[in-house]
Amino acid sequence: MQNLKKLFSELGISKVRLAKYLGVSRQMLYNYLAEEKLENWPKEKVMKILCLLGIKDVKDLDTIKVDGEYIIQVENRLNDGVKDENTRYYGTEDLKGLNKKEQELLSDIIQLLKEKIVDDKSKEVYHSYRYLYHFLQSMETAKELKYMLAYISKSMGFIDANEYAFNEDRQFVFESIMFSAMTLYNNGSASKSKIAETHKRFVQEIEHKKEEVLGRTQELNTAKVQALRELGYTEINTNNAKEVLDKIAEIQSRKV
Repeated sequence: MQNLKKLFSELGISKVRLAKYLGVSRQMLYNYLAEEKLENWPKEKVMKILCLLGIKDVKDLDTIKVDGEYIIQVENRLNDGVKDENTRYYGTEDLKGLNKKEQELLSDIIQLLKEKIVDDKSKEVYHSYRYLYHFLQSMETAKELKYMLAYISKSMGFIDANEYAFNEDRQFVFESIMFSAMTLYNNGSASKSKIAETHKRFVQEIEHKKEEVLGRTQELNTAKVQALRELGYTEINTNNAKEVLDKIAEIQSRKV
């Protein structure tokens, strides 16, 4: 395996690009490279490595001579492989409108999600990513969620603690509050019994929001039924949608 690592180094292939070529996360690649020999890798990944290097068998590794022409050949195969891997996941249409960095970020996220879900035995990962999906859906309406992401990135050491990609004042305040809350949680002084009343208020607020949403939905449905009746329609379709929506707005304005 040391010979393979040395070869990748001579060819100037970074672990990031190699992971994308293989269709795995960087952590998974590190696991592969920790194996004693290439034959211990998944068969599909071994075949991709052989294809990248332009050889037919693992034993041919020792026959490779690295020169300028060979480096260009491997580079071309690597670029084509990364491009094909992205297309395999999203299709060419799905990648339109995204620049190279955005495509790479999307690829990294998909790869990580896939590997974690595949390896998930307890279903904790599934539920975590289900919550993450809800998190992403809510980011437009709950602006502080992006501050939460920045806090996590800083606390885990991915970015500088003084980086402020959003509103600096608001982000500063949010991060300070989050730090205090996480300190309280991690030092064990916030037991369940001590904060039971706070959690009760949290549940009550959620139930209240649900009731408000249900009430607005019922009100809208009632207005829709009335609008259809007044206009003489039985359903909303592409031909009458604007007229019906205008009528619904009119009905709601009457109550105001």
